Amino acid sequence: MSEDFSGARQWPAAIEKLMSWIPAWLRRRRAVVPVVRLSGVIGAVTPLRPGMSLAGLARTLERAFSVKNAKAVALVINSPGGSPVQSRQIYLRIRQLAAEKKLPVLVFVEDVAASGGYMIACAGDEIFCDPSSILGSIGVVGGSFGFQELIKKVGVERRLYTAGAHKAMLDPFLPENPEDVSRLKALQREIHDIFIALVKQSRGARLKGTDDLLFTGEYWAGETSVSLGLADSIGDLRSTLRARYGEKVQTPLIAPSSGMLSGLLGRRSPGAVAASEGVASLPEEAISALEVRAIWAKFGF
Repeated sequence: MSEDFSGARQWPAAIEKLMSWIPAWLRRRRAVVPVVRLSGVIGAVTPLRPGMSLAGLARTLERAFSVKNAKAVALVINSPGGSPVQSRQIYLRIRQLAAEKKLPVLVFVEDVAASGGYMIACAGDEIFCDPSSILGSIGVVGGSFGFQELIKKVGVERRLYTAGAHKAMLDPFLPENPEDVSRLKALQREIHDIFIALVKQSRGARLKGTDDLLFTGEYWAGETSVSLGLADSIGDLRSTLRARYGEKVQTPLIAPSSGMLSGLLGRRSPGAVAASEGVASLPEEAISALEVRAIWAKFGF
């Protein structure tokens, strides 16, 4: 009996040792807030330089919202924008998961949450930012170049064959057509209206500025963004979560899957490319890098 009793006394120590091998964020004693980082330009930049998309983020978001004993999900956003379609799809998926799992979403803006980046930020129940963060740019932009004079100078003749009166709309090698510009602006207004409706639905009465101020495409630093209702408060992830959920809150980073399994599923890690494929794509990759640089430069980065 004494030996049995002695063995029983050893069980608590064994259990405690076993618990020490389990990641701290999986232990029920502590609050858990999984963290997902959403960084970069949104949408396909080039095949070799993928931006954020729902296809690339879906599994990561699902894993974050499935963490056991989670009290909330934190999103850390640093994006100058990009594709309005991908931005809205990511926004919708976040809101769907939040509703399914009944979890609040806390958004923390780093350098920038502008244009499509701000659209995704609106998926948060609360938005926090740094005083130097940039938020806003609620608008739609499109651009092109005109090469018709250049090809004349170098002796190139443009030959274009289409079926459909507007199939060659805004062709950069043809003179600009005012009717084409008018059609493009109408399309942009339609997309802009969708963006405005999403922001109003998400932020509601917290918005303090007028439409003529908030929805012109202008952007602001953190303090002004809070005063306009585009964000809720100045705050960083660590301090905010500790104040809300306790000093021992666990914040596991939920990163995209990588490694052997991703390779077996046919996904390559960013930058992984065959040598011949890389050489062939150098001009496109250079143009892509310039485009990405230009998007960030708009906000001073």
